[in-house]
Amino acid sequence: MHQSDESPAPAAALDPFVRVRGAREHNLRGVDVDIPRDALTVFTGVSGSGKSSLAFGTLYAEAQRRYFESVAPYARRLIHQVGAPAVDSVTGLPPAVSLEQRRSTPGSRSSVGTVTLLSNSLRMLFSRAGTYPEGAGRLDSDAFSPNTAAGACPSCHGLGSIHRTTEELLVPDPGLSVREGAIAAWPGAWQGKNLRDILEALGHDVDAPWRELPAEDREWILFTEEQPVVTVHPVRDPERIQRPYRGTYTSAHRWVMKTFAESRSATLRARAERFLTDAPCPVCAGRRLRPEALAVTYAGHTIAEVAALPLTGLDGLLARTPPDGEAARVLAADLRARIAPVVELGLGYLSLDRTASTLSAGELQRLRLATQLRSGLFGVVYVLDEPSAGLHPADTEALLGVLDRLKAAGNTVFVVEHHLDVVRHADWVVDVGPRAGEHGGRVLHSGPPAELAGVAQSATARHLFAAPGAVAAAGRPRRAVREAAGAVRVSGARRHNLRDVDAEFPLGVFTAVTGVSGSGKSTLVGQVLAREAGERLAADPGFPVRRLVEVDQKPIGRTPRSNLATYTGLFDVVRRLFAATGEARARVWKAGRFSFNVPGGRCDTCQGEGFVSVELLFLPRTYAPCPECAGARYSAETLQVRHGGLSIAEVLGLTVEAAAEFFAEVPAAARSLRALEEIGLGYLRLGQPATELSGGEAQRIKLAAELQRLRREHTLYVLDEPTTGLHPADVEVLVRQLHGLVDAGHTVVVVEHDMDVVAGADWVVDLGPGGGADGGRIVAAGTPEQVARGGLGRTAGHLARALGLD
Repeated sequence: MHQSDESPAPAAALDPFVRVRGAREHNLRGVDVDIPRDALTVFTGVSGSGKSSLAFGTLYAEAQRRYFESVAPYARRLIHQVGAPAVDSVTGLPPAVSLEQRRSTPGSRSSVGTVTLLSNSLRMLFSRAGTYPEGAGRLDSDAFSPNTAAGACPSCHGLGSIHRTTEELLVPDPGLSVREGAIAAWPGAWQGKNLRDILEALGHDVDAPWRELPAEDREWILFTEEQPVVTVHPVRDPERIQRPYRGTYTSAHRWVMKTFAESRSATLRARAERFLTDAPCPVCAGRRLRPEALAVTYAGHTIAEVAALPLTGLDGLLARTPPDGEAARVLAADLRARIAPVVELGLGYLSLDRTASTLSAGELQRLRLATQLRSGLFGVVYVLDEPSAGLHPADTEALLGVLDRLKAAGNTVFVVEHHLDVVRHADWVVDVGPRAGEHGGRVLHSGPPAELAGVAQSATARHLFAAPGAVAAAGRPRRAVREAAGAVRVSGARRHNLRDVDAEFPLGVFTAVTGVSGSGKSTLVGQVLAREAGERLAADPGFPVRRLVEVDQKPIGRTPRSNLATYTGLFDVVRRLFAATGEARARVWKAGRFSFNVPGGRCDTCQGEGFVSVELLFLPRTYAPCPECAGARYSAETLQVRHGGLSIAEVLGLTVEAAAEFFAEVPAAARSLRALEEIGLGYLRLGQPATELSGGEAQRIKLAAELQRLRREHTLYVLDEPTTGLHPADVEVLVRQLHGLVDAGHTVVVVEHDMDVVAGADWVVDLGPGGGADGGRIVAAGTPEQVARGGLGRTAGHLARALGLD
């Protein structure tokens, strides 16, 4: 065989950099940047600057594209593929693994055990090393899984709970009679009347108050599975002929369960769900497994009991009771080795049976990061999305250790991050900016962190090299702590890991609730305080709080049809403006004509989506701008109507900043836009789909929607980690708005890890001292300085540094 005398150019083979040329994803402006391999690189910049577009939209997307090109064409159809990024070239790029913060909600069967793969090892351990009842045969590992037919409880199908109804839910007002609508769960209109007439024909009193009916009659009416058929002689409208008919009775319970299980109408299912409650399965008592699996024990515990232990407790159990036999010892050692990085990342308080839907995005990402430490991959690029999200400063050091270990194993680590400790720890920093949206998209610095100090345009540099507390003090002049105007008190809270907690939340001030991950912060604030305040609002006219507003990071919509303009109500104003133009009035068009969600004004080819799906057989499905409207989403006739020289589609393409100038003379629109600008979202487009917004952006949009309709009555604002995903410069803007709410006479309570934000609070409630079973107690409460000087808990030292006290 002839061999070529030519050999690869050594310069290309030895090039230690990933080199990007002409990156144009989203707002990137033809970016050229060189990033070292085998190093920890942090991509930073203000929200919307383009850092994620560079790290994920360009580098990770290009790595994925190259990988898929190596996959057999038929197999490509089975894989969800990302599109090719807008970039001229990327060289020196190894294969990539992405650890993004998933915005979608995991399924009810997904758990800590399934995410980390720990459940597989635990099931194998019980199968091989479990203690079986006398005479019982050995079970395969599948028999210990609630997600398989072999293991799932046949009653609840492995969910651990069943839907059931109660008389209180079905009949909320027992003072009403059946004729007056006592059975609220029955369908409305003629169906409900038919059921009432059938019940009357069966001989039941439909005019007596529900509570006066005999107990056995109430039980039968609501819960019978019988479906008797009777002849009904309806008496409704005396002017119409009423013919008798044969009617079949359906109990309220049967109606609700059938509707919830079988209806294709989301509205009907949602209505039925109002009359349902979850209860532990009576067969497995919530343990999700068949009796055969629950009869097997390890160290005296069933697999359900072991899965309910915190991971630190499970590790201790395995350490105290090593199994017999080589295979079982290997399995136990593997379990402990997998648990170790999870505990190291501050998540030892989680249990294997904790459902993934109850985890924060940061917790979920750190679980997957811990799993990667065990994979042993070498020579790949890990691309991480804000791994410090939701992490207490005390746990950041462990995170940095994990990132260093990934690098030491021969990998390249790219991290999109705002946490300044992570930025300082990096080998290389790519700072994108200088601002957001069209004012960003440029690489201001690519090099060692220390050299960023000389970049005048960098918002990151201003915060990175400031003395502790200096930036916070600059954005928040030192002021006297506000005086409380009363308080909301919580007594004996015992939800989740809270241990008979008594807490006081002063009114008319800014309160920060702190503590390590899993200490009980979100439970105390989001579930206990909010519920207590809501109940007091409904029952006590003298309660000083008159409104409760909870602002979370859930998406403002689940489809691209929901956007910034529709959520804030701005789109209603815009459509009325277009309907008021002379051309629209001449055509007798109402405001509805200018919606892309309804027939008439929208483009019929793409149904108002703006794009069409293109099937390419063995290549991935791709999306292209609609050939009819070119992505405008509207019909050509609708686009002929213009306001101020712009069509409705062009208005939706404006940024908030540009729209504020365009609608400056329209008070209703200007108010919404000003609120969005003041909270730092001027870079977003009015028509930006909800699916493209981060959790932090969604939360700030909700807050802006509140700010634009600020009312005089005392409002309690509850926010869960509002600074997550925000650059320190954006945090300043957000906190200024929150303090403005307090200055206007309202109360703000935030769950928070950012010590600069906590340092600027009036009152601090610190939970701990640890997470899970080691948390759930208030270890300190007082002004920031009192908590910092008190020294109790893991927050005190970090808060003292933020205040400049150490």
